[in-house]
Amino acid sequence: MGLAEMVGTDLGSRTVAYEERDAILYALAVGAAHDDLPLVFERDLRVLPTFALPLGLWVADAAGAAGAFTPERSLHGSQTLQVHAPLPRRGSVEVRGRIAAAWDKGRAAILDVVAESEYFSATYSIFLPGQGGWGGDPGPRSAGAEVEGPERTAEVATDPGQATLYRLTGDRHLIHIDPEAAKAAGFPGPILHGLATLGVAARKVAALVGAQPWELTTLSARFSGPVTPGDRLALTTRGDAARCTFAAAVGGTAVLSAGEAAFG
Repeated sequence: MGLAEMVGTDLGSRTVAYEERDAILYALAVGAAHDDLPLVFERDLRVLPTFALPLGLWVADAAGAAGAFTPERSLHGSQTLQVHAPLPRRGSVEVRGRIAAAWDKGRAAILDVVAESEYFSATYSIFLPGQGGWGGDPGPRSAGAEVEGPERTAEVATDPGQATLYRLTGDRHLIHIDPEAAKAAGFPGPILHGLATLGVAARKVAALVGAQPWELTTLSARFSGPVTPGDRLALTTRGDAARCTFAAAVGGTAVLSAGEAAFG
């Protein structure tokens, strides 16, 4: 079955349960500090909205298991998140999955896999090198968001052990822990999860625009390059809490691009 025929595939549903400690572990894995008490102390715990992304990640695995792509020949190209309601401090969330779209980019294809729940909708866009060229819709053009306001910058340090910690939130792919697996995939060593980099950026963007990280309502970004745990992210943002754009680079090389976020 071709990619176009996979569109509309129902990936089923799962009830994803978690405790307060899981939400706290996630916050620590995306760089929350010991004194970020609303994120790391159960007394007044606020769950980061980006915690939804590991909760829904199983839909990408399910799409691969359904034959849509081979994980070893794919990349996580971009991510979007729409927040419908704050995640509870603990509980069970029913998440439904489906393959929403397949875009023909010529030399490559992009498959949009969607996770939906009463709390969030998330689209995991999977980049598939060498699988385009069937004459399908290339998809909407990205015009690039334009917002007014001063540009703000910050440097954010990642931790050398951050990928080891983040993988405990659910993504156990070997390239994030095993040096040999990372080298076989073309990297000099283990790399940080793209969703970890995005979670780090979302927290810092909130601070730069004067918002709280748990006030996030929408988020999107393209993964443009790998991050090695311990790298320092040069983050730039423009706009305000109602709507802002952002990007991140390491040593002048983009790692997150076309970022957009809103808080409210």
